[in-house]
Amino acid sequence: MISGKERGLRVLRELGLPVPPWFAIGPAECRAGVTDGLVTDGLAAELADGVRALETATGLHFGAAGGGARGGTEDDAGGGTGGGGGEGLLVSVRSGAAVSMPGMMSTVLGVGTRDALHRAVATVVGSWDSPRAVTYREVHGIPHDLGTSVIVQAMVHGDRDERSCSGVAFGRDPNTGEPELYGEIVRQARGDAVVSGERPTEPLTVLPEPVRAALRAALDRLEVHHRDACHVEFTVESGSLWFLQVRPGGLAGRAAVRVAVDLADAGLIERREAVRRVSPRHVRSARTPTISRTGNGSDLIARGRGASPGVACGRIALTADHAAQMAAHGPVVLVRPHTSPLDMHGLAAAAGVVTVLGGPTSHAAVVARAMGKPAVVQAGLSVDLPASRVRVGEHSYPEGTVVTIDGSSGEIVLGEAAVTSGAADDHLRRLLEWAAPPGADPPV
Repeated sequence: MISGKERGLRVLRELGLPVPPWFAIGPAECRAGVTDGLVTDGLAAELADGVRALETATGLHFGAAGGGARGGTEDDAGGGTGGGGGEGLLVSVRSGAAVSMPGMMSTVLGVGTRDALHRAVATVVGSWDSPRAVTYREVHGIPHDLGTSVIVQAMVHGDRDERSCSGVAFGRDPNTGEPELYGEIVRQARGDAVVSGERPTEPLTVLPEPVRAALRAALDRLEVHHRDACHVEFTVESGSLWFLQVRPGGLAGRAAVRVAVDLADAGLIERREAVRRVSPRHVRSARTPTISRTGNGSDLIARGRGASPGVACGRIALTADHAAQMAAHGPVVLVRPHTSPLDMHGLAAAAGVVTVLGGPTSHAAVVARAMGKPAVVQAGLSVDLPASRVRVGEHSYPEGTVVTIDGSSGEIVLGEAAVTSGAADDHLRRLLEWAAPPGADPPV
């Protein structure tokens, strides 16, 4: 079975886009080849063959750069080993599950020796059964017996010099579906810095024009190929653009509706296919509710950047564990400096999420959009865990305080705010017309 990640790499290569060489080990081989955390002789031989092919493709020697390796999570793939690549071949070892589970699976970067490439494979395979991955599959109805393949890829280095960076780019705004280049980068950093939300990000507009143009052109081609909006992970190494992954979708409800209609208008899909692609959840969230601007009697606490549309009201929970516990007694809003895969159980339990750091492609934003939950990132507040309070200037609010968040405007208000239901826009109205039985009036 070819994983979504490997299929994406093949598409990038077939379209002539620059992709670091890689090889993959299938889920059956991974399942049989890792026993009690150790790689069997058979899998070790397969890995050795693959590494020799990478040496031939890159002209670099495996083992020449020392044995360092750095761990992370699934979307850490944008290279960097903390000081450049040296003269030896370094590889990343990543998961390749048949169904994408953003941030749930382990990745090991900067692997440069045989014993380290073996430990890394065992780590990635073992992460399939980690609590965060199990929780994610249960939330999204993904079978537990699929297993994961492993992708070993030559690294490119987003932290090599001042002309290097790692980033994520969408061909459309994932919240609205507007056809525009959307995303962010972290300068002189590997890809996990973008996803983790721990470091300041910058918009794609800071990239040199040739790099932006190449991203735009690639995403346009990928949208036509996949007949869907796409996003890519990429690294710029010393000014050279490399693509590390492509995924279709990842859109909020309003965006999913617009993309389906736009693709039908462009003749890439038929109208009945557009209707099939949009779920009832997408339709509900396409009528994006917002906090009412008048008459809600609520006070604005802070403002951030809307990262996943919708409105959520609940009590503030400051840790994932607290969110999971408090949600048994009513809705909660998880408020964190940033989220990680270890917070998955709290994200699943929460009605919405707020982070102080991170951007619209951070872990919190990606997971919230996938789950159809509102998210606000880069919020103008701080989390005081020892005191169990959220602080905004001279004001503070204890854990358990009821707040309402707006994932479109980025507003965070005190108490339960009045909400205005969004009207159906032209794209949703047309889609509902296509879905209506002949002779019936479409819902509005």
